[in-house]
Amino acid sequence: MEEPVRKVLTLLAFCFVCILPTTQLSAGGVSDQKSDSTHIAVFVPGIVSGSPVYEMLTDGVRRAVDEAKNSGSSVELTIVEAGTRQADWGTRMTSLVAQGTYSLIITSNPAMPELIDPIAHQFPRQKFLVFDAWHSGNPAITTFRYNQREQAYLSGYIAALVSTSDMKHANVQKKIGLVAAQEYPAMNSIILPAYREGARAAVPDCEVDFRVVGNWYDATKGAELARAMYNAGVDVIMPIAGGANQGVITAARDAGFYIAWFDDNGFQKAPGLVVSSSLMAQERLAYEKTRAFLQGTLKTGEPVTLGIRDGYVSFVDDDPLYRETVPEAIRAAMKSLLISIEDGTLSLPVR
Repeated sequence: MEEPVRKVLTLLAFCFVCILPTTQLSAGGVSDQKSDSTHIAVFVPGIVSGSPVYEMLTDGVRRAVDEAKNSGSSVELTIVEAGTRQADWGTRMTSLVAQGTYSLIITSNPAMPELIDPIAHQFPRQKFLVFDAWHSGNPAITTFRYNQREQAYLSGYIAALVSTSDMKHANVQKKIGLVAAQEYPAMNSIILPAYREGARAAVPDCEVDFRVVGNWYDATKGAELARAMYNAGVDVIMPIAGGANQGVITAARDAGFYIAWFDDNGFQKAPGLVVSSSLMAQERLAYEKTRAFLQGTLKTGEPVTLGIRDGYVSFVDDDPLYRETVPEAIRAAMKSLLISIEDGTLSLPVR
């Protein structure tokens, strides 16, 4: 090649490199150094619509982001719905992290820390904030769990009282049920034992029928399990099964049994059949912790448990449908129980 031609090509190549955007390879992939925005992703292990837990999660994060934007901060929010097939969650999370775009990835599900941990080791610079979960030993993963022992204890207590009452759909079997989407550590070691613990505190010989859907979406299977439990003598069922909860509601309407609802106010879902609702303040917590991250004040890497005395778990006793559906004597017993937890007389720590 002639020397003048070589010099021209070299100069053109140099100029081309100079005008390329400056990027760097981070632990998560390629990130744009020129961007001054903070990028946050909400990874939903399921579908937002129709799932109160994920609706609260996204609403809380969005509120914190909007507030930051209104105050002049440059923040971008991406919401990723991973679908109901749990086998896909790991691949989709890995793909999200590998983009190297996000300062923080927020999610919520008791199963997520086990899925995230190996990904966090592969991409150690990526930070994760996980609600409704517990994990220790990895500084990249910050978890907040609700005291589900308190939640399930309250639910079991009222379910047993309703089962042994003279309410319309109660029978003489002293048998209540729990339909779970899957078996997972929090279900097996906290929720189911506490549901049984609360039931037997109210009615010592109360039985608990436990059945598993196998996924978080099969409403048909949820209905089948609920009908089978009803036929076996169960008159109150607590569903914790995501989209399969709708099947339990349908079966309750058809067969005539009661429902103890978990994680949000469910009285409107089946008026006259829902006898209790225990809440977790997911929207509030998601808002507060996202805001803390954006302000640089979030304490990371340490797992935290929040309960009734902290104001993040509660029992709905002011809904008109609760007062219309549940007899006064049972409501009074629940009020007394709730006070005993609030004032520390009854301590229900998560073991």
